[in-house]
Amino acid sequence: MKKHNRNNRDDKKKTGDRPHKSERSSSPRSQGKPRGSENRFRNTEKGKKFDPDFSPLQKYRQDKPSAHQDNDESTPQYKTVYKGRGRDQKPVFGSEKVHDQGHRSKTNKFKQNRFIKGNRFEKEEKPEYNLKKVKPQLTKSGSSEIRLNKFIANAGICSRRDADKLIEKGEIKVNGEVVTELGYRVLLSDKVVYKGKNISPEKPVYVLLNKPKDFITTTDDPMNRKTVMHLVASACEERIFPVGRLDRNTTGLLLFTNDGELAAKLSHPSEKIKKIYQVTLDSPITKAHFEEIIEGLTLEDGPVHVDDIQILSKDQTILGLEIHLGKNRIVRRIFAHLGYDVVALDRVTYAGLTKKDLSRGKWRFLTEKEVINLKFLKK
Repeated sequence: MKKHNRNNRDDKKKTGDRPHKSERSSSPRSQGKPRGSENRFRNTEKGKKFDPDFSPLQKYRQDKPSAHQDNDESTPQYKTVYKGRGRDQKPVFGSEKVHDQGHRSKTNKFKQNRFIKGNRFEKEEKPEYNLKKVKPQLTKSGSSEIRLNKFIANAGICSRRDADKLIEKGEIKVNGEVVTELGYRVLLSDKVVYKGKNISPEKPVYVLLNKPKDFITTTDDPMNRKTVMHLVASACEERIFPVGRLDRNTTGLLLFTNDGELAAKLSHPSEKIKKIYQVTLDSPITKAHFEEIIEGLTLEDGPVHVDDIQILSKDQTILGLEIHLGKNRIVRRIFAHLGYDVVALDRVTYAGLTKKDLSRGKWRFLTEKEVINLKFLKK
């Protein structure tokens, strides 16, 4: 028995069946192109080979040319995103022509450079900061003089403490004269010489690191342990140093700079720099201990008050803690005082800076806007 094929126009109608599509041309719906004139099963159309790669639902992907089409460079390529099913699918954004002259479709900024190995910020050039809006700090006399040891440290020679030793030894000359007085002040326009070479303050550099575990916060370790300086060694040639410190097992944001004035500002307790930590405890915190932290408690070195605290997990083991105190291991000591062990401690916010788009162990340069915000940061 011959199987009826509705795509075969030569087949005869059966008694009682609906009229064939070709005989319904007089109906109002058949004005123009008949609805069923296209073969629904295009992949099995007679006279064409079966294409295993064919899919009638090419949803959310680029159209690929068929095997029988020529990939001529002169033929424009199109990208179409579809919505719907079967013949009813329609382009969502229309058909966009892909140009060959360097014009590429836009990519989500969060997907760009997503799979680049290594630190994606290492390939960025060091920014030049225009800090004309920030007035230089003036002394009581109204001048912009700075201490000589600070001038030497900002030139990347050594730290301020080591600079005082160089001054005492008479190895520094200012405007042709040897200076041995500690606390001596100079202008930025003065000629300072060390080992026969003129030195001048370096351009400011600001680097933000998302510190991992097992790295200590120091510029030099006599025990040759892993330090945070190894993580930012490729950032710049200038001598930068960490602002504040994080414990070896504490992770999160750590700022590096050669701007001693900003570092002193961010480190001073009177500035009350906001820091937010995510704390993971070994056991759920009780309501009594939670309220005790809010009201304030007293440690061996004095009273401690937090700015805010919230419970972040249902099991009450993960907390968010905001604090501006800069005492040593202050967060761990707060919970140790209440009988808890801090399993993980992560600094997620520092002085308005966040970890957005900065994975663990990676660094980036601060933007000019971020630097100006730090300079103008108020209590």
